[in-house]
Amino acid sequence: MSRGEIDIARNFKTIEWLKTELIGGVANLFRAMMQNSEDAIVDTLVNIIITGYLLCRRLGISPERLEAKMESKVRANMDAEHEMEKWYGDFSALYYHMLDRGKKKT
Repeated sequence: MSRGEIDIARNFKTIEWLKTELIGGVANLFRAMMQNSEDAIVDTLVNIIITGYLLCRRLGISPERLEAKMESKVRANMDAEHEMEKWYGDFSALYYHMLDRGKKKT
């Protein structure tokens, strides 16, 4: 096998591993929620988010593109008055958190 073929195979294997990590993360989240353990829930959600970012990178998607799309979807759900927005203001809270966090980076 050439170096290029090895890299492609390794990347494919890594993508498959990350996909299983996502599925396992969701299962772990359900278990943590059943235990009502805030620390376990936060830890599991962080692992899911990190895995999502790593999977994007392996698929050739930059973190900036992912975050821009996320901001766009959050804003669209605010504008569409999604039920979670109407009931709790969750999308607005997330949107303003994202904006505030972006200001802190600069």
